[in-house]
Amino acid sequence: MSTAVICLILIVLAVLGVRSYIKRLASGCCQTGSGKQAKRIKVADRDKDNYPYHKILRIDGMVCGNCAVNVENALNRQEGVWARVNLEAGEADVYLKKDMGDQELKDLVREAGYILFGINTVQKN
Repeated sequence: MSTAVICLILIVLAVLGVRSYIKRLASGCCQTGSGKQAKRIKVADRDKDNYPYHKILRIDGMVCGNCAVNVENALNRQEGVWARVNLEAGEADVYLKKDMGDQELKDLVREAGYILFGINTVQKN
């Protein structure tokens, strides 16, 4: 009986995995559609000296350039924020004009569909 239950659970997990895989094949890993490049939000103020706060976010789940743009856009939509993502490192450099709480940053990344698993605050010289 327990073997049958375990087999049933494995079958359900396999079906869910296949459905997720098919969905990603159809729409891309980050839901941007068939091969389209996500449009990057431009930040007007790119002078680091105007941003007194700097945080480095470690983000999981980014697998392509569109994923990186999605994370950047989620952060750059906020007033007084300039974010740049390094896809290979799985990190985002976030420059802030006013301090933003860790939970707020975590929520922004999660709403974009990714997982924030670490925040390092960089001290300005």
